[in-house]
Amino acid sequence: MARLFGTDGVRGLANRELTADLALHLAQAAAHVLTQGRHADEVRAEGRRPRAIVARDPRISGEFLTAAVSAGLASSGIDVLDAGVLPTPAAAFLVGDIHADFGVMLSASHNPAPDNGIKFFSFGGTKLPDDVEDRIEQDLEGERLLPTGADVGRIRRFADAEDRYVIHLLSTLDVSLAGLHVVIDCAHGAAAGISPRVFADAGATITVIGSDPDGMNINDGVGSTHLELLQETVIATGADLGIAHDGDADRCLAVDAQGNVIDGDQIMAILAVSLNRRGLLKDSTLVATVMSNLGLHRAMKANGITVRQTAVGDRYVLEDLASGGYTLGGEQSGHVIFSDYATTGDGILTGLHIAAEMARTGSTLAELAAVMTAMPQVLINVRGVDRSRLNGDEVIAAAVVAEEAALGDSGRVLLRPSGTEPMVRVMVEAVDEETATAVADRLVALVRSRLAV
Repeated sequence: MARLFGTDGVRGLANRELTADLALHLAQAAAHVLTQGRHADEVRAEGRRPRAIVARDPRISGEFLTAAVSAGLASSGIDVLDAGVLPTPAAAFLVGDIHADFGVMLSASHNPAPDNGIKFFSFGGTKLPDDVEDRIEQDLEGERLLPTGADVGRIRRFADAEDRYVIHLLSTLDVSLAGLHVVIDCAHGAAAGISPRVFADAGATITVIGSDPDGMNINDGVGSTHLELLQETVIATGADLGIAHDGDADRCLAVDAQGNVIDGDQIMAILAVSLNRRGLLKDSTLVATVMSNLGLHRAMKANGITVRQTAVGDRYVLEDLASGGYTLGGEQSGHVIFSDYATTGDGILTGLHIAAEMARTGSTLAELAAVMTAMPQVLINVRGVDRSRLNGDEVIAAAVVAEEAALGDSGRVLLRPSGTEPMVRVMVEAVDEETATAVADRLVALVRSRLAV
């Protein structure tokens, strides 16, 4: 049986794969697993019930799934603080801020509205390691915590959740954004109620798009997966930059004044160089995933910065950041993590600090992004194949070795199964797009023939 948890929680089509019944039982299993150990003993010694924060993005299915999760927690003796619609990084921050025992976020991030997901944050607001998720999954068929009377949990509104998060974001800035015109694309998602407010409070002039969530329009033609409207709006308004969030606002992509896209690798390059110049980048080290562009590695080497590589998924970046106490890490997709301020990727925080570097240096975003020259990269998602057989296929492995040998130091190849969808990703970088496309096409054909279902 396939693992229930993917790289970012449990996801699926709401009311089909991800049902109210599954949400309730996941919450009960999580309550059982996450209220054990030394911290749980301290809670009991204090004579109180454990507390959990529950938040969601605005997709319509989040309403009934939040009710199911809250029911599962309260029936397990957990007091629930319902934070309503908030970004994922806000939920993570609040767990640590009020010393809640754990948190639950309901979101499918950049996926379309019919999908949804459930992810858990442990004490302190960090994502769960694989082994803890495995214990929750195993516990779905196990014992339940079923207290009665005064021992059942209560469900209450977390009234000042948004204000706490806004104050936190603003506290991370050391410069005003006055004089900058920023276009903010909220993806009709969880950023809509917060990102415009924060940028305005920081002093920026703002134009806002994608800020009218109705439960079904999240990520629909807007946000970090659909940058065309943001590009058009930046150019039409003469703005200095554009910031694009995804549905749960844990990622950020940017657009410069000419409408050029600045991806997560370029954003990390800008921020890493800035932090390093100011003596704030621990051990002059950036943490990135294997998907990051070869151009990022070259730019960091030229600026005296070491790049550490992890598996794909911001959770793995976070683990490596924590292992060495490093300051900055992230993904090409726009998940950027400032470990001094956050326990997960935070798109609003990232956008603020891109703008802050512009204000600090007086440079345009295009000038800052010029620190890195991206290598041509081709990424093809191969659907309709059995992703579970990829790592054991010797023919595919040999083909990858041969293609990498032909590219030499001027390119690289990466094949990996998606952690959230039934497909295999084929990524090729080379000195020119024609070469990258040719290599990718050969490998895609081989994957389709070898892993056909």
